[in-house]
Amino acid sequence: MRVTVDVVGEDTHEIELEADGTYADLLEPLEYSRHEVSIVVDGQPVPEDQSVEVDRVQVLRLVQGG
Repeated sequence: MRVTVDVVGEDTHEIELEADGTYADLLEPLEYSRHEVSIVVDGQPVPEDQSVEVDRVQVLRLVQGG
């Protein structure tokens, strides 16, 4: 399955995911730690260990350099 991952304020990525992939699996190619982001679906945060059942998510960075 292909999932669109919108990193808010940054880039949008298309990520290929196994059918049983989790939201945490979406972070691996982006090189973000689970501790520095929240994954949001339809405006609600989702647990990283939950299976992905949508084709678009948002990633909110909690800590940004600057």
